[in-house]
Amino acid sequence: MAVQQNVAGAAPASGNENTHFIILISLVATIGGFLFGYDSGVINGTVDGITAAFKSDAAVTGFNVASMLLGCAIGAWFAGTLADRYGRRTMLLWAAVFFIVSAWGSGIATSSAEFVIYRVLGGFAVGAASVMSPAYIAEVAPARYRGRLATVQQIAIISGLFFSFLSNWWLAGHAGASTAVLWLDYAAWRWMFWAELAPAFLFLFALFFIPESPRYLVARGFQERAGKVLARLYGAGEGQRKLSEILGSLATDQHRPRLSDLISKVTGKVRPIVWVGVGLATFQQLVGINVVFYYGAVLWQAVGFSEGDALLINVLSGALSIGACLVTIVLVDRVGRKPLLWVGSAGMAISLAVVAAAFATGTLDDAGKLQLPGQMGLVALVAANIYVVFFNASWGPIMWVMLGEMFPNQIRGSGLAVAGLAQWVANFIITWTFPMLLAGIGLAAAYGLYATAAFLSVFFVLRFVRETKGRELEQMEG
Repeated sequence: MAVQQNVAGAAPASGNENTHFIILISLVATIGGFLFGYDSGVINGTVDGITAAFKSDAAVTGFNVASMLLGCAIGAWFAGTLADRYGRRTMLLWAAVFFIVSAWGSGIATSSAEFVIYRVLGGFAVGAASVMSPAYIAEVAPARYRGRLATVQQIAIISGLFFSFLSNWWLAGHAGASTAVLWLDYAAWRWMFWAELAPAFLFLFALFFIPESPRYLVARGFQERAGKVLARLYGAGEGQRKLSEILGSLATDQHRPRLSDLISKVTGKVRPIVWVGVGLATFQQLVGINVVFYYGAVLWQAVGFSEGDALLINVLSGALSIGACLVTIVLVDRVGRKPLLWVGSAGMAISLAVVAAAFATGTLDDAGKLQLPGQMGLVALVAANIYVVFFNASWGPIMWVMLGEMFPNQIRGSGLAVAGLAQWVANFIITWTFPMLLAGIGLAAAYGLYATAAFLSVFFVLRFVRETKGRELEQMEG
């Protein structure tokens, strides 16, 4: 603990929580979210480069782009299960290492096979960070502002996306094109990946100066270490009381957390709280947000906007996303998680229905592009950005907030593993099927499906989701 004392200063006096230290270590965890966003977004500026460098056809290029999502699902699963054995901080350290290896290797790769290997490793890191960063924040933050700190994770993800787009734009502009040689006889697209090395090394370095999750330490039987961490977080007296509460929340036989804990000993079935977590994770993707992210420029060009206008719309959507998350930071610990979720669902359902209706008025020109009559293009644009606002004020951050805090201490790691796997599988399915939907049933029908999912999510939230605002993690049931 000596290193931590040097970094954060002396432990707080009895009864006084060390708010600055809690915020600091939570912000370190959110660097994982920044890298999550950066690693997801950087591929957008490199497609021409990897296609030319590896001489790949459309199918191979598509797999090169989507390969990271396979790693994300695997990373989320194993990070969740291994976190109960080796710790939340340890999994974040491994994620940082994988971010570094992936960023370097993706830029230096000389073939599609080599590139895919490094991108899958990056997926491991993204998947691990997606579940471990919110879990760590939830396990160190007090209940009264836990939601606000966890919501910062979503801002970090969006910021990572923004800076990857900005870095790609600057490097390509400086070289003349993403395929042009930039520095040291390497093409600009390779430097786009290497630009990620700076925040990845910062993440790795900073993780050495934060403590392990006290909930994990108690679950593994390291009560003395947990007591020291809790004393530094909340003060000696409150830390001791919290230690007793955590011990009381674990299995009565005091066995260490394991995957089989997800099965109820009473019913012999998967615990209902696990299905709620899977539902939250899946619905977040079924509403189609990653269609806007991955196919934003393609989408707006398909309805008649120029390439420049389409890219500008993406920038606007990013700015609105950050603004919506800032609103959530203000509201999440005041009005609660559940109201934000169902209001967000209703807003998304209505705005997506308007987008679908606007697209339904279009006709195809001689080149096969969709043309919208009158002001329908503007209507679709405004409705789509209203949808983005509703998503990022609700399901975007709140799903991760709830997954980090809704599970009881005994099953948090395993519950996150299952929910995280479901989230990334759903992400892959939505991303993979959109081009087929676009070519098959068209934009209007595709957005109609996403609107239906948003509508159904209203009833899912009202019926199955329990409010977690203001509740300590030791009070979570399921």
